[in-house]
Amino acid sequence: MISVAASLSGCANLSRFAQHAPEQMPTAPDLSAPGTSPHDKLTELAEKSSSKDKLPDVTLNEELLYKILTSEIAYQRGNWQSAYVTILGAAQQTRDPRLAKRAAEMALAVRQPAEALTAIRLWRELAPDSSEASQYYLGFMIVNGNLAEIQKVYSEKLQSATPQQYGLIMLQAQRLLARARDKKAAFVTLEEILSPYKASMEAHLALAQGAYNNNDNPRAISEAQVALALKPDSQLAILTIAQASSKPDALREIAAFVEKNPDSRDVRLAYASMLIEMKQLDKASLEFERLLRDKPDDIASIYTLGALAMDSGQFKLAEKYFLSYLAILEAHPEEERDPTPSLVNLAQIALERKDNAAALSWLSKVDSYEGKNAAWLNIQFRRAQIMAKDGKLKEALDFLKNLKAANESEEIQILQAQSQLLRNAKRGAEAMAVMETAVLRFPNNADLLYDYAMLAESQKKIEQMEVQLKRVIELAPNSQHAYNALGYSYADRNIHLPEALSLIEKALQLAPEDPFILDSLGWVKFRLGLHDEAEQALRRAYQLRADPEIAIHLGEVLWTAGKKEDARAFWRDAKSKDADNESLKSTLLRLNVKL
Repeated sequence: MISVAASLSGCANLSRFAQHAPEQMPTAPDLSAPGTSPHDKLTELAEKSSSKDKLPDVTLNEELLYKILTSEIAYQRGNWQSAYVTILGAAQQTRDPRLAKRAAEMALAVRQPAEALTAIRLWRELAPDSSEASQYYLGFMIVNGNLAEIQKVYSEKLQSATPQQYGLIMLQAQRLLARARDKKAAFVTLEEILSPYKASMEAHLALAQGAYNNNDNPRAISEAQVALALKPDSQLAILTIAQASSKPDALREIAAFVEKNPDSRDVRLAYASMLIEMKQLDKASLEFERLLRDKPDDIASIYTLGALAMDSGQFKLAEKYFLSYLAILEAHPEEERDPTPSLVNLAQIALERKDNAAALSWLSKVDSYEGKNAAWLNIQFRRAQIMAKDGKLKEALDFLKNLKAANESEEIQILQAQSQLLRNAKRGAEAMAVMETAVLRFPNNADLLYDYAMLAESQKKIEQMEVQLKRVIELAPNSQHAYNALGYSYADRNIHLPEALSLIEKALQLAPEDPFILDSLGWVKFRLGLHDEAEQALRRAYQLRADPEIAIHLGEVLWTAGKKEDARAFWRDAKSKDADNESLKSTLLRLNVKL
């Protein structure tokens, strides 16, 4: 439930100071999409220009207008070559950087790197002060591994820059070089770019980030420490040190920095986030409360405090924060934040109070945002479950039937939800009827067939289960659950044991550390009389997950091997977790054991 932006992840704070250069060939928007007419593009070319671009004094005469229009029409019709040649020729003739940019956009949109680079070179020549043209050009250089050209460009930039501009340019260079394939060569290039400026804090900060990207944490820390010595209140320097340090060291360094620099909000947020990661939730709450005092409408802090309170069982306090969060969102719709998590948490708080009506009310406020809210459908299923628990099964089923599915996948999920409600209500025959209808409509959906097989098994319809599991394996040959379910079914019934072993071993190849597959392996080994191997597999399964079903199987293996006190210990553990477990009862009855 706790969702806090990790300030230390890649030193997210740096993104505000360094532009993000493209790692691969730059891409352009789809300018051939509906709604982009030649007239629209002509208007855009006439109106859009950078304030830094020195535009030529060119009259839009009939000849130039004709070239632009014919180029756009050709592009709209899919003839990019003709469009590109025409508009690039017009750019060369007029020396207008906007036309060169348009030629680059055309080439990029159809992924023609050579033509795009030609146009970008011209664009950059015609608009040497354009940061956009430079960014595209450098993006190509990094893809081609031309580090020498990158060094030349940034060295020239720094030579013509003022000291106030150094930080931005240096971090831009570092961020771009971080995308190079050869990390070591990129770091050497960065060092060469920055070598004339080693007296500046910004150079050491950029080198620290470059070293971190090169997996050289000691160098990253030492460079950031120099930067911090030159500027003791540098938030970026301390965050870089934390980024490259072990978690305990990072926490200690940041705590000391915050104590000396109490108004460093970004570092305090990073500190609070790390406290959450280190499970020091009480301390984290104190830090977020401090952040909230300094900025009372900070909805990120409000939500996090609500989540922390909820995690510690302080539901009344959590409710206060979530209600405050929703009130701020309502007052500031421009925030464009999704209230879904807060609404779901408020519903959960209501359920803790046994107030199902309030929970349903909160969940009903969740918007699907025209199908764009991925959580919406599952929330509707939760609403149906609450209705059913309130004794309103028919209302819940009708609610599910009236949900509008956006696609086949959602339709299948709705049918599965209906079946599950009926199964929970001990109406197995009706649940089977729903699933039978579903598999007739969607006979090739492996997930649906697997659920149907498990339902059939619970209803003792073993033949149907086997048929469906074999069909799942046919449709989804990497479905470890299907192999395991079929193999376990054979082992549990003590039939087809060699085939059962083969199926379970196949499942284990697909998911080597799945405790339930290891449980199946132990059980089939036991059926085959391989008791030592069975015990080994079951102990490993129980180590991974102390589940009652695994404990029951392990207990029987130990009991058969004469290790009766060990067996009783596992059975008692199973009983403590699930006193009404039918499998445990039948096992104890069959073996005539009393705990």
